[in-house]
Amino acid sequence: MPRRSRTLTGLLLFTSLTLTTAGIAGIAATANASPEAPAAAAGAHTAHKAAYSMPGMPGMPASTRASGDDPDGDGYIMADPPVTGVTPSMEVPPPAYFHEFQAKCAPTHTAPDDPIVYPGQPGKSHDHTFMGNTTTNANTTTASLETGDTTCLAPGDKSGYWMPSLFDGDTKILPEGVQTIYYKSGVTDYRSVRPFPKGLRYVVGSPMQTQEEFKNLKGTVEGWECGDSFKNYNFPATCPDRQDVQLNLRLQAPSCWDGIHLDTPDHKSHMAYPVAGGANYNSCPADHPVALPMIEFKMAWPVNGDMSNVRLASGTGYSFHYDFMNGWDAATLDAMATHCIKGGLQCDPHGYDENHPGQGAVLDENYELP
Repeated sequence: MPRRSRTLTGLLLFTSLTLTTAGIAGIAATANASPEAPAAAAGAHTAHKAAYSMPGMPGMPASTRASGDDPDGDGYIMADPPVTGVTPSMEVPPPAYFHEFQAKCAPTHTAPDDPIVYPGQPGKSHDHTFMGNTTTNANTTTASLETGDTTCLAPGDKSGYWMPSLFDGDTKILPEGVQTIYYKSGVTDYRSVRPFPKGLRYVVGSPMQTQEEFKNLKGTVEGWECGDSFKNYNFPATCPDRQDVQLNLRLQAPSCWDGIHLDTPDHKSHMAYPVAGGANYNSCPADHPVALPMIEFKMAWPVNGDMSNVRLASGTGYSFHYDFMNGWDAATLDAMATHCIKGGLQCDPHGYDENHPGQGAVLDENYELP
C-alpha cells in the first residue's frame, strides 16, 4: 500500500481543519523553580508557539522532525491496517445515561519535552506535567511506551498523557495524587465506539488559542472552576481560600477518527468532534467516520486564594491544551470499552458499575485482566 496520496490527504486535511477549528514518587506536590526557570520557559514557549503555526492555518502545530514512529519526518503516521468502509451510525441505541469508564493516573514527572510536537528534540517545548507512562520524553515512541512503567492504576494503561505545567509565581504546582481521565462515548450510539488503534496520538486545544476560541472549543466543559465559580475561560482572579477548594478543569477530546492516520502534521486533522445529526443526536462526520472513546481530562491543582500570579507554562489559562499518546494493552482497552462504553455502564477503574453489580467487573483486584 502506498504511504499516502498527498493530493487526497491535502484535501482531507483542509476539510477536517475547517471542521475542527470552528503523586508522584520522588516529586513533591509543589516544586520551586530555579532562578533561570522563567527565562528558559519563556524561550521554550516562544519556540513551541512557532511550531503551532502552519501557513494559512493560524494556531495549528507543524512537526517535520524525523522520529522512530515517523522515519521521513513529514508528520504523517499511517494506520496499518487502516479502518475503511465505516459509515457513521445514526441508529438509536437502548437508553443509557452513562457509557464510560475511569482511568486513574498520577503525575510522574515534568520536563520541557513534547514527543508529539517536538519528537526527538529534548528541551524545545514549554514545560509539561506528564501522567501515566513514567518514561515519556522527547524520544518516546509507540514501542518505548510498551516497555515503560505506569502510574495509572491499571497496569495495562501505559499511555502518555501530558499538559502544560501550572505555576503560582515561580513555584510549580502539580496535581496531587491520582487524577481522573474519563473514557466516554462522544456519539449517541455508544454501541458504535471502537478502542483506540495502536499508536494513535493527538493534541487537544492549542497554546495559541484565544480566550474566545477556548470558550467555544467543543470540548470545553465548564472552563476553569474553583469553589462555586464556573465558566471561567481564563484563571479567576480569586478562589475561596479554603482547604477543600482546588482549581479544576475538564476538557474533552475529539472522538471521531479518519481511520487512516495515527498522526498528521498539525496533530489534529485526523480527529474531529462529533456533529449534530438531529435533535439530541450526535454522530461522527462522514470524513471522520470511526467513533473512538472520548477522553475527558478532569484535573485538580492544589491552589486557591489570590490567583493573580497563577499561569501555565504555555501562558494564560486559555492556552490550556493536552496531549495523548495511546499506550494501552489492546486486550485490556478492548475489554473495558466493550463492557463499559458499549455496555452503557458507569464504570470505575476496575470496570465495575456499582449501580449494576450484576454486570461484574472487567479487571481484578490488581486492575488486570483475570
